[in-house]
Amino acid sequence: MTDIVNSDELLRRILRARDWAARQEHAWRERTQDLQQADPDDELAAQVYGCAFQAVRSVLDEIIEPGTHGV
Repeated sequence: MTDIVNSDELLRRILRARDWAARQEHAWRERTQDLQQADPDDELAAQVYGCAFQAVRSVLDEIIEPGTHGV
């Protein structure tokens, strides 16, 4: 963890993290759809996870392109 990385490597890491968060958000949103009628508690948990990953992705998007996203 003490390795020094250049800005290109840092950007690559941020982009990978953003893409991962987008995939997780999509997966949890799909799970929410599947659980709509089956289990309300699990549906709520899936919604919360989906929102959490959306927030992570939004923050990483803002780091990559500052000022281009709504407040």
